[in-house]
Amino acid sequence: MAEAELTRFIKPDLQADLFSWSLDEAAIARAELFDGKFALLTNVADLGAVEAVARYKSLADIERGFRVLKSDIEIAPVHHRLPDRIRAHALICFLVLVLYRVMRMRLKAKGHSASPRTALDLLARIQKHTAHAGNRTLHGISRTTPEQLDLFEAMDLPKPA
Repeated sequence: MAEAELTRFIKPDLQADLFSWSLDEAAIARAELFDGKFALLTNVADLGAVEAVARYKSLADIERGFRVLKSDIEIAPVHHRLPDRIRAHALICFLVLVLYRVMRMRLKAKGHSASPRTALDLLARIQKHTAHAGNRTLHGISRTTPEQLDLFEAMDLPKPA
């Protein structure tokens, strides 16, 4: 990428017998106008600056959602060909992102320091157990830690019983 950027400023002399180049001072001066600035370019003629920034931020939010799906939630891309399966997969991904955001908002609203990823890791340690002893079947869950109980409270969820 950096090499491609340099071609804007360095011009080779393709007619010379030996390798020769020169700096394009005008291109350097134009580039210096953007130093320290973040520029958004769009091909939508009637889009104002405020709306362009809002759309850019929503795009960043969407990309962050895909990163969450791939890393935190570990949903891999699946290649479906049947329309019903494509819609079902998209719905599952959408619901997962909604739940993830609700977790984030509830944790933040209660001033909890855990991220959704950390919360999911802590809550994944809770296990349901079923034991069979003769004719008896016993059910239970692993002992919850104070951290885990804090998370249930912060997200306004009932504690496991």
